[in-house]
Amino acid sequence: MKAPKYPILQKIWPYVNNRYFLTFFGFLIWLSFFDRNDFITTYSYSQKLKTVKKEKVHYEQGIIQYKNDLKNLQTDKNNLEKYAREQYLMKKDNEDVFLIVDGENN
Repeated sequence: MKAPKYPILQKIWPYVNNRYFLTFFGFLIWLSFFDRNDFITTYSYSQKLKTVKKEKVHYEQGIIQYKNDLKNLQTDKNNLEKYAREQYLMKKDNEDVFLIVDGENN
């Protein structure tokens, strides 16, 4: 191949015309765009990993809270009755329960 006419290209032409450089450049292009682990895929996996780590922290905090609630419910009968009344609207046989619903929450 002939060297190009432009001076800047004449300076880098010996390097560009080198078969090792061309092989390396082709390999770099292949890894960048066509390989299974290209840059775009790697970036999307790292973003998914960040969201999964955030979810993991959220769920671990929830597990700790639920374990504390379970411990309180198993140890104190008053807490168990309060929880049943608030969460499941349970009542005793001789009483009436009125549920007041705020109109803004509908």
